[in-house]
Amino acid sequence: MILDKMTLSKRKYIIGGVACGIVLIYIAQLFYLQIIKSEYKEFADGNAFFNRTLYPSRGVMTDREGRLLVYNQPTYDLVYIPREVQPFDTLEMCRIIGFSKEEFDKKLRDIKDKRLNPGYSRYTQQTFTTQLTSQESGLLQEKLYKFPGFFIQKRTLRQYAYTNAGLLLGYVAEVNKTQMEEDSYYARGDYGGKSGIELSYEKHLRGTKGIEILLRDAHGRIQGKYEDGKHDKAPVSGKNITLSIDIELQKYGEYLMDKKVGSIVMIEPSTGQVLCMVTSPTYDPSMLIGRDFSKRFADLAQDPLKPLLNRAVQGMYPPGSTFKTTQGLIFLEEDIITANTMYSCAGGYPPLGGRPKCHPHGAPLPLIPAIATSCNSYFCYGLNAMLSNRKKYANTPEAFEVWKNHMVGQGFGYALGVDLPSEKRGFIPNSKFYSRAFKKDNWTASNIISIAIGQGEITATPLQVANLAATIANRGYFYTPHVVREIQDTPMDNIYTEKRYTGIKQEHYQSVVEGMARAVTGGTCRGANIPDIEVCGKTGTAENPHGKDHSIFMGFAPKDNPKVAIFVIVENGGFGATNAVPLGRLMLQKYLKGEVPANEKGLEMVMAKKEIKPQIYYNHMRSANRNTVATRPSVNKERKIEAFKPGGNE
Repeated sequence: MILDKMTLSKRKYIIGGVACGIVLIYIAQLFYLQIIKSEYKEFADGNAFFNRTLYPSRGVMTDREGRLLVYNQPTYDLVYIPREVQPFDTLEMCRIIGFSKEEFDKKLRDIKDKRLNPGYSRYTQQTFTTQLTSQESGLLQEKLYKFPGFFIQKRTLRQYAYTNAGLLLGYVAEVNKTQMEEDSYYARGDYGGKSGIELSYEKHLRGTKGIEILLRDAHGRIQGKYEDGKHDKAPVSGKNITLSIDIELQKYGEYLMDKKVGSIVMIEPSTGQVLCMVTSPTYDPSMLIGRDFSKRFADLAQDPLKPLLNRAVQGMYPPGSTFKTTQGLIFLEEDIITANTMYSCAGGYPPLGGRPKCHPHGAPLPLIPAIATSCNSYFCYGLNAMLSNRKKYANTPEAFEVWKNHMVGQGFGYALGVDLPSEKRGFIPNSKFYSRAFKKDNWTASNIISIAIGQGEITATPLQVANLAATIANRGYFYTPHVVREIQDTPMDNIYTEKRYTGIKQEHYQSVVEGMARAVTGGTCRGANIPDIEVCGKTGTAENPHGKDHSIFMGFAPKDNPKVAIFVIVENGGFGATNAVPLGRLMLQKYLKGEVPANEKGLEMVMAKKEIKPQIYYNHMRSANRNTVATRPSVNKERKIEAFKPGGNE
């Protein structure tokens, strides 16, 4: 009897435990369905409500003079809610929107594929196609009753007031899976910046989406706003942006660079604002809007001249003789020379049998004439004197590290931080680079002498060399270059308003400035001599082992209280004085005078019509991680350095 009572008591607890377990399972399942898994909530809400996304207008862009560059115009998307779609005549819809049946079916498959569309749900709005014309939208509106579950969604499309600055402005395109995963703001069918300013300032330009909650009846028909729009949220337009670019100057630069490959960059030294950033070839920004985007983008991407490459920030070139200004500054700062130190030149650098070669000029000569005449030997002597100085440095690698650090201080070897995507860093080697390359630490200046004249392993972007001109113009400091001048109701980042000093004393810049001034009045870039403007300049002829040399000019004006710094490179353009200098002369006058004088129109016509065919088989974008690293053959007797990956400018 007692045993029966105990058994009954145990059963009571077991039954109670089972009952509690069942209740807990139901509670957990309800929690999962109603709280964690949103599908059923979406289903319930979808029966009663229709949430319509309200897209904001992207911010517009103007140039530094207030001229409108980028604006918006209305466009329409075709959207749908999968669970509400009923059988319809797909061929009729295809005829209206210009789709083939195969394209239509593929679009539906892609939308349902959660790998491509992570936010897909049968109960939420999906974008079927975008950028319908007004005519297509009108035809669809008339026949939407035939396509249950489909709606027309209004949004805006980018438009351009000028055909210029395509690479600078960038383009807008449909976001991809990665963007949707990284930023919950985006959903399939949304558009975002993909390059240029559109990408760099995407979060400022895109604004904030709004939402309109509409009430449905039992048959799913829209009955009006839910609670008179009490819960609606209006979209917030993107912020307007004022660029530092002068679009007329940009337009003029692109006109002059037509049928040439290269870049022109102009900077305001007192602010770091980029006045123009010309890359040639380029493209009309209006090419990359509308339903033909994919085809046009593919055409541009396959062009061997690479019109989608922004050479101003992505092109890496040997800076050539413009680099001699940096050498002079380093040698002065390190007390290797004074402005009066003289070196000889006998048509080339004597210790290496007259190589690198040099053009005829008076010798021996001190620093200022050496810059004015662009003497190769002078700067080779200077580099050798620095790297072999055992009173200051324990060995060559230590001396070279000091040299390298001065180069970094002047804005080379690392990205400057311009407010554009994909800026390259160029390449300034360190001592480890050469120790590993030569497989020894006791290498000497003779092994790497070509870097003294901006050749060998040295590469820089056009923006970096234009920034060098601005730094010399300021006598020792620069502002981080930037292309945006003002963002609506938003302060500019401090990085663009703080001075960055090079660490080289101001007095040393006076000699370099004077050398550049004499280069214009009686040296290698006399073609930049403008009668009523005191221009300081430096030519460069960047050796190209695979074809004709690149033509280079760097300068600023006026000499005192400078208003503009400039860099010009024409690929395969030959001597700096032949093409880069006259282009620089015209650009300086256009900016400083507002127009090119009548007596310069002949030069303008010649330069604008001149065609310089590039050797497109040569990959001019030299990489620091190339297969072989070779100093200039004429200097080092074709000796090649064993390849390795340097891992950046350490």
